[in-house]
Amino acid sequence: MKLDILALGAHPDDVEMSAAGTLLAAAAAGKKIGIVDFTRGELGTRGTPATRAQEAEAASRILGLSARENLGLPDGFFRNDREHQLPVIAAIRRYQPDIILCNAIHDRHPDHGRGAQLASESCFLSGLRMIETLGDDGQPQQPWRPRLVFHYIQDRQIPADFVVDISAHWPKKWESIQAYQSQFFNPNSSEPQTYLSSQMFSNFMEARAREFGHLIGVEFGEGFTRERPLGVREITELI
Repeated sequence: MKLDILALGAHPDDVEMSAAGTLLAAAAAGKKIGIVDFTRGELGTRGTPATRAQEAEAASRILGLSARENLGLPDGFFRNDREHQLPVIAAIRRYQPDIILCNAIHDRHPDHGRGAQLASESCFLSGLRMIETLGDDGQPQQPWRPRLVFHYIQDRQIPADFVVDISAHWPKKWESIQAYQSQFFNPNSSEPQTYLSSQMFSNFMEARAREFGHLIGVEFGEGFTRERPLGVREITELI
């Protein structure tokens, strides 16, 4: 299945927190969108891999994804090496996205920075024909290199290279986040409290989206950094 945009995340819910509005905006414009999660989030204090898989499925329905899969890499222990690059390369070749969205270049959780490096290098390697991967049908995959790679901004504040207006899509983005009932603020939960499960963190997520929106004069936004300069055919395209 050919996708226009593929979002990669170290954990289920990474994409929903930081790039779901951008995916929703693209889908509203007729683009095909998908998510590939690297790990099952099995080291998380709350929930289980099974519950998180169910939550990811619910979030996928809310976002209207054309595809979603989990690579099952080891949470907390995946590395940017050949062993872990190959399944990411296979996923990139499977979906042939024009644009990749991936983890922040550095962040509070060490998996996020490693996920950014793994995604970025896998995007380059995916274009090399001498690297062999097999598709779901057991046949060799064709090389594919995404045209653009962007990093969404997560917990740590990083200056954005550009901001996407997600104001029209904020309610559905928030609904996709709330699909992860085991992870975020839930006053009825008896599980241990964590950094993500506090009311304060939920407030922060909204405040961050409002802050990015404020930078471009809208209500809600999502910020991204780029790996190389963006090109435009004519300067008024930036308006």
